[in-house]
Amino acid sequence: MTRPLNAFIFDLDGVITDTAEYHFLAWKALAEDLGITFTREDNEELKGVSRMDSLEKILELGGRTEDFTAEEKEVLAGKKNDHYLTLIQNITPTDLLPAIKELITDIKAKGLKLGLASASKNAFTVMESLGMKSEFDIIVDAKTVVNGKPHPEVFLRAAEMLGVEPEACIGVEDAAAGVQAIKSAKMFAVAVGPKESFENADIVYARTAELSLEKILEVYNS
Repeated sequence: MTRPLNAFIFDLDGVITDTAEYHFLAWKALAEDLGITFTREDNEELKGVSRMDSLEKILELGGRTEDFTAEEKEVLAGKKNDHYLTLIQNITPTDLLPAIKELITDIKAKGLKLGLASASKNAFTVMESLGMKSEFDIIVDAKTVVNGKPHPEVFLRAAEMLGVEPEACIGVEDAAAGVQAIKSAKMFAVAVGPKESFENADIVYARTAELSLEKILEVYNS
């Protein structure tokens, strides 16, 4: 029996495009300014995590959590974001990850709604640069939610704005925290990345190039 399905809700970073490298470079520059060593392995821990929580993790790495007031931490996060915004100015539609354009075209052809649920405060800017903003019915970013992933708020807010029930949505994520958020929202979870990282996902693809609407729907309806 076919399950009700009304919408797909995508994460941005690592799913639609890979801005992780830009985030890494911006965080690394800030960490170095603070005398903190920050590696690519450390950066993996920030996937799907909000900006302020990411900053806290970096300060914890360097044992500097108590060295700054809340106001000073806001300034530090702002400095990182300014650097990041400079780095992403060169993003174009060619930076879409493999198979994403085709997947979105197939989803729209099915008459399904499209939402974006991102931990980034720059989601609108990035989607505009990618030429994808008009393809999505709604965009929910970190500016409009209180709780970051793995809390389900961003996905629940997206479903609410789309006017659909969470249970009739498929979420697509590349971070464990994001998949946890999807499942907590009672949605079907599609993960992109190493299978061992996503025990709770309903279906896992190693990379976006393997994404297939037909295969996703086959599992969704099984």
